[in-house]
Amino acid sequence: MAQNGTIKRLVMDRGFGFLSGEDGKEYFFHRSSVEGSFEGLQEGQKVSFDVEASAPKGPRASRVRVA
Repeated sequence: MAQNGTIKRLVMDRGFGFLSGEDGKEYFFHRSSVEGSFEGLQEGQKVSFDVEASAPKGPRASRVRVA
C-alpha cells in the first residue's frame, strides 16, 4: 500500500536518502528504488512510496516516486 511523505535528506554522492512519512516514521531509500531520476529529487519534495521490511535496520521505502 502506497504512503505519502517528504524527502528529508539526500546523500547524492552515495546514492541514498531518507523520507519522512505522513505516519511520522523515517524511511531509508536507495537510488535503485526510485522510479524515475534519483538526480532529479530534492530535499523537501513530496513523494509516494511503498514500505518493505528490512531487518535489522527497520522499514525501507521502495518504489519511490514524485507525488
